[in-house]
Amino acid sequence: MSSRVPLVAWVMVSLLVATGCDGGPATPGAGSSPPTSASSADSSPTGAVKRPVAPPFRHRIPGMPASHHDDVYAATRAGHVRGRIANEPAYLYVPNSFGAPTTTVIDQRTHRIVRVLRTGVLSQHVTPSYDLKTLYVEASGSNELVALDPHTGRIVRRYHVDRPYNLYFTPDGRYAVVMDEEHERIVFADPHTFRTRAVVTDPSCSGPNHADFSANGRYFLVTCEFSGSMLKVSTLGHRVTGRLDLGPGSKPQDVRLAPDGKTFFVADMGRDLLLEIPWDRLRVARSTPTPMMPHGIYPSRDGRFLYVSDRGAGEVSVFSLARGRIVDTWPIPGGGTPDMGGVSADGRTLWLSGRTDGYVYGWNTRTGRLIARIFVGGSPHGLLVWPQPGRYSLGHTGNLR
Repeated sequence: MSSRVPLVAWVMVSLLVATGCDGGPATPGAGSSPPTSASSADSSPTGAVKRPVAPPFRHRIPGMPASHHDDVYAATRAGHVRGRIANEPAYLYVPNSFGAPTTTVIDQRTHRIVRVLRTGVLSQHVTPSYDLKTLYVEASGSNELVALDPHTGRIVRRYHVDRPYNLYFTPDGRYAVVMDEEHERIVFADPHTFRTRAVVTDPSCSGPNHADFSANGRYFLVTCEFSGSMLKVSTLGHRVTGRLDLGPGSKPQDVRLAPDGKTFFVADMGRDLLLEIPWDRLRVARSTPTPMMPHGIYPSRDGRFLYVSDRGAGEVSVFSLARGRIVDTWPIPGGGTPDMGGVSADGRTLWLSGRTDGYVYGWNTRTGRLIARIFVGGSPHGLLVWPQPGRYSLGHTGNLR
């Protein structure tokens, strides 16, 4: 008997090595960190159960964090603010795109102006960095990206960048993407120094300004405001892979991916439409009439609605993703021009700038009632609500995932 025990043990060890500790096929590096590219299935938190990954989320680019539960915004639910930024001041950063070269900082709780920063001429948008450590103001008239410390709400550095109108970051964090609207360039740059690494131009695209990335990060769609068209750009290849002419009168603005990753929504300000573009085919599959001049698009924290700012109508449209239609409108009593902004970390307030009236507006997202009207003057543009829930930033005014 004593001579059989080592033999049995040797057989058992051999079987475990051959099959892997979880009973599945052995793989190189078993027990190490998960691969950076997506497979056709994701594991549960315990690793015990696997389920298929929805097609839009498959084959994500190396270095891109995986999405949870096939939900683009699963990490941005109300209250899910990362620990290291949870205690940062709850401020609104409001850049002035015409007139004084400033960005106004407002306390979200008291609705009072904390300070006014001299960020530069044509301060267009305020954008969180990929790692959420820094906020950048795109001062296009001054040819600068102005870095702010979100712990203090003050300027810490300036970077020379040609005409930065809007700013994005690739989902792997390797590149910043600067929208140089004036020179009709999409510039891939180092995300820390903003030195140019690659430039994308296309004769079909005049006025590139807004963008969003696919669920797997392999491409992003860019709206070309002045040519009424869109581009599909390869994230890894740094080249145009598709073009879409939206038709006469089109003036596309903000673009935002649906939570399930299957549809891009585009605000067509020229034709008063909310367009739907499938993730796997560059075409307009559906359009919904909106009030006048839809501009910004913001998902609700529970992922059920899109809030669309209707600049010309002075109101917000609430679009139900489940019903595929507008289910409510939130007006500004007395009128206004709601433009860009975002949703508070707790999901209870939608904050928007008033592009041509000099105000900042806040709506209670439960009742649709206007609860704040704060005068800042000038032409407030790409307002940032900070902090926000999420793991990393894709740019713009807080497109977090």
